[in-house]
Amino acid sequence: MSDSILLHVEGGLARVTFNRPASLNAMDFEMGALWRDIAHRVTNDPAVGAVILDAAGPAFCAGGDVVAMATSGAAGSDVTATAHIIHEGIRTFALSDKPIVAAVQGAVAGGGLGLMLAADYIVAADSAKFVSKYANIGLTPDLGVSTLLPAAIGQRRALQLLLQDTTIDAATALDWGLVAEVLPRDEVAARAEAIARFWLAGATAAFGQAKRLVRAGADRPFSDNLDDEARSIGARFETEESRVRVAAFAAASAKSRP
Repeated sequence: MSDSILLHVEGGLARVTFNRPASLNAMDFEMGALWRDIAHRVTNDPAVGAVILDAAGPAFCAGGDVVAMATSGAAGSDVTATAHIIHEGIRTFALSDKPIVAAVQGAVAGGGLGLMLAADYIVAADSAKFVSKYANIGLTPDLGVSTLLPAAIGQRRALQLLLQDTTIDAATALDWGLVAEVLPRDEVAARAEAIARFWLAGATAAFGQAKRLVRAGADRPFSDNLDDEARSIGARFETEESRVRVAAFAAASAKSRP
């Protein structure tokens, strides 16, 4: 198996690490298939309650490996097929009931934006940069960028990134809502792990279902979302975990009343 993406699962926490630092963690054909396979493995594992998405080296992810595309003799149909494979991994992670935090320690470019936005909470280094670059080389957005980017920062700002040769810094990314937190680079990994541990220490399944409802709700009629919410809260109310927590909340509220 390729080591272009590393997977480590321990104590309910899955760590998925992009590991092609010499290529700025750009996804080639093999890495794309591995991404999809890992997505299925992690989201189907009942022991996993939270996921950290991070990367080795100076960059988080430069998107698809354009050099590999150009030198492999690949046809457009091959690129389309690989995009579908990577998209399956993004869709699997994004629509799962596993909350995901991304630790973005470096630059994010092209399709790397979509891979990053597969995460539900993003912690970025203050030195991180974010750029599109698709049109610069005559290509169009993939890896969910045309959907996930405007969902995160709005259509106008997404178009600003996609239609201009614009690079934004971490402070701007925070202001735009592209990332949730900005910290010194050497604090990013620890903060991302703390967020994941918070999920694991709490009502883990409830966090996961909340994430799933928000992600799935973006593409469905409002009435379908309401039905899903009703089913989900009822199902959670029947769990032992919820019964204990609800009872404790009720007891604490009763004590605080005058």
